[in-house]
Amino acid sequence: MPPQESIDDYLLRHIDPESDYLHRLWRAANIHLLAGRMSSGHLQGRLLKMLVKMIRPHRILEVGTFAGYSAICMAEGLTGDGRLYTFEIDDELEDFTRQWIDGSPVAHRIDFRIGDAITEAPRLGIPFDLVFLDGDKRTYTDAYEMALRVTTPGAFILADNTLWDGHVADSAYDRDAQTRGIRAFNDLVAADPRVEKVILPLRDGLTLMRKTDGDRDDSPPAPHGEKSGCRL
Repeated sequence: MPPQESIDDYLLRHIDPESDYLHRLWRAANIHLLAGRMSSGHLQGRLLKMLVKMIRPHRILEVGTFAGYSAICMAEGLTGDGRLYTFEIDDELEDFTRQWIDGSPVAHRIDFRIGDAITEAPRLGIPFDLVFLDGDKRTYTDAYEMALRVTTPGAFILADNTLWDGHVADSAYDRDAQTRGIRAFNDLVAADPRVEKVILPLRDGLTLMRKTDGDRDDSPPAPHGEKSGCRL
């Protein structure tokens, strides 16, 4: 098995390229911000854009903006009058992040706010079709419950960092508050019939969830001998 670095390089050479603007943002985040590696980056950024294009949401909520990389990527996938609302609780990031969002080609699609999304997002009174959770891991369960309240039936919820560098399965991190927060979230989601769920082992773990609200099929039964959907 070749070293992981070569596999990562191979992946990046065989997916859509990262724009020059996003690459400069990623570099700036890693140079000027603490824990710059938290920025989504090339691979996850292209996946987020692709998921938005597949789901075709009208309104997106992001919990945890950080440098703005993921917000820009998701906004790239929006069409029509689609809009993304993103909340960052750390006001010390505002000067850095706002300039990069405002300077992006999709700035007109992004509403960037400083504040706690758990309390502030419901006050918008907006039904969201897609939520991306990427904030404080200690409050993931609270953010998840909020997301379920503000989303439309059949909406999608994405949660980043749900493998947490493998710490979720390492007893050495039993006392770590962030790890415990993610474990509690993962356990809650795993047993929650309100969502369908799958964890992708991408980067630090990405959980994809779909609300099951509205999944009831009220269509009349097909006539005897005839299959629903199409005739053979």
